[in-house]
Parts: sequence; structure tokens; C-alpha cells
Amino acid sequence: MEKELDRNAYVLEEGENTGTVKIADDVVAMIAGIAATEVDGVAAMAGNISHEFMSKVGVKNLKKGVKVDVIGKKVTVDLALIMEYGYNIPATSRKVQERVKNAIENMTGLEVSDVNIRIAGVNMQKDR
Repeated sequence: MEKELDRNAYVLEEGENTGTVKIADDVVAMIAGIAATEVDGVAAMAGNISHEFMSKVGVKNLKKGVKVDVIGKKVTVDLALIMEYGYNIPATSRKVQERVKNAIENMTGLEVSDVNIRIAGVNMQKDR
């Protein structure tokens, strides 16, 4: 377990008296996925389930449709989204970018340099 964590973990804080705080890249991806699906107009992450369904079944696959690259203290996020029909895609995408950037920076202290969005589909159902 520790070896796997070290391979994909990033040091957030290192103190002489208190020890080290590390965060796994999967955690950063989960934060991004949750933040993205909280925006009105986002039906789901591509390859994932809807936010409402996630809240019922748990948080097992929240990182699907999300790729994060952490270099030093900078994060690049790539998201594949399924949008709701009828929402303005550019405006909704800007909201997602802002929400994801703020969530990652506030929760981890890492700096988000890019949030890239790929629209993978549109949910045509009237009610989910």
C-alpha cells in the first residue's frame, strides 16, 4: 500500500517537527470529478455515473473521465463531460473550469494551471 501511494502521491507539506502530508493523484482526480458534476448542466463525467446516483451508491469511481497531471505543485486537469441538453456549453464549461480550479486549490493548496474540457456527449433525456 505505501509503495503504491508513494508512486502516485505528492508532498503538500513537509515539516521538521510534524512530518509529511502527501496526497494521491487519485484524490485530486476525485475532487475534480465531484466539483465538475456539481455544476448545473453537467449530466455526468464520461464513463461515469451521475452525481445523484453517486450520492446513493458511494464514491468508488469518481475519477472516471478525469485525468490529472501534477508536476511540482502545479496541476493540469483534463475532464470528459456529458452535458445536459439545452445548456450553453461554453458558459457551463467556464463554470466547471472555475469550480474545479477553486476546489482543488482550496482543498490541496496545489496550483491549477489548466482545466481542459472535452464534451463527450449530451444527455437528451428530459428527466434523469
